[in-house]
Amino acid sequence: MTVFKLPDLGEGLSEAEILRWHVQPGDHIEVDAPMLAVETAKAVVEVPSPVSGTILVLHAKPGDRIEIGAALVEFTPDVPQAASAERDAGTVVGHVAPLAEDYASSGAVQTHSAAAAARVRAVPAARALARSLGVDLEGLSGSGRGGLITLEDVMHAGLPAAHHRSAQPANAAAAAAPITAPPELAGRVEALRSLRRTMAQNMTLARDSVMACTVHDDADLHRWRGASDYSARVLRAIAIGLRAEPALNAWYDVATQSRILFEHVDVGLAVDTADGLLVPVIRHVEQLGAPQLRAELDRLKRAARERSIKSDELRHFTFMLSNYGTLAGRYATPVVVPPAVAILGTGRVRSDVTAAEERIEIHRRMPLSLTFDHRVVTGGEAVRFLGALIADLERIE
Repeated sequence: MTVFKLPDLGEGLSEAEILRWHVQPGDHIEVDAPMLAVETAKAVVEVPSPVSGTILVLHAKPGDRIEIGAALVEFTPDVPQAASAERDAGTVVGHVAPLAEDYASSGAVQTHSAAAAARVRAVPAARALARSLGVDLEGLSGSGRGGLITLEDVMHAGLPAAHHRSAQPANAAAAAAPITAPPELAGRVEALRSLRRTMAQNMTLARDSVMACTVHDDADLHRWRGASDYSARVLRAIAIGLRAEPALNAWYDVATQSRILFEHVDVGLAVDTADGLLVPVIRHVEQLGAPQLRAELDRLKRAARERSIKSDELRHFTFMLSNYGTLAGRYATPVVVPPAVAILGTGRVRSDVTAAEERIEIHRRMPLSLTFDHRVVTGGEAVRFLGALIADLERIE
């Protein structure tokens, strides 16, 4: 009998949710055939069988969340040599990646790697926050299960002592005492699933590690001739604005007090789905024309909503766009997600009464909200970017 454990899926995540099984006890499966689909915070991943064999036991059901290294399935291999692989291995290639040591509970993954054993165990969001705050994880004692370092541990170590005295007791009390609605207000309890859990973690990280500042303005579109693709025009204008002011097309590393300035423009586009927020990335926006931008937008939005998008299409944006105006809303305070340093929000285009020289006219105007990380972007850089973007949006075409 062989036990197959949830492998490290290579996305820096601590757990996954069982979406569907392709097999049942008693079924025979061939090596590399799809065995189950799991949903991570970023994508749906098909997990193949490591060997050919007969399924004996499934250790989780659809909807269950399981940690990296937890038992998934037991089966009897077809050939004796298949069983010679490590019984407690747990990846598709027969070896649990050392990164799984960060997440698995004690004994869930057996490894003889001294380097893996010495690695500090921390959840991914805590590692990211530690980098932002310059906190050395080696010196922390984790409050999570088995000494796992949590977000709260890093926040406690990285924030000023005065903040701990005022905020920590309230936070600790809130964490220790779950909210319970009185009987007359009782509602349905719903645990946050992968996308919403990730959104909660990312927003906590952004709140605690970004000095956000937002500036608002409008682009006057009354000189546009005929129909135009709003999204494609905005993406092109972002590239123009970042060419004029490259400081916003960057990442900030607080640990080294340095920034990485990019020449290529990879825009993360916030997409609203039934399961939560996804941010697919449009690569090299500065090189694409309007038809290419539209085709790529449609493809990524469709893949995001179908949860068929590839994990590498959800990583490493250099700038972010939230086009909430397609639904409703004019101005907002969009949230910068580190290590990026800026995000543009576009509101709903409306007809406004405006003064044109000595006349009153009705113009279509697009509300714009730009949030930037004021630790690394100056106000002058932000408004120069916004001015260049508006100038391109207001061009006659």
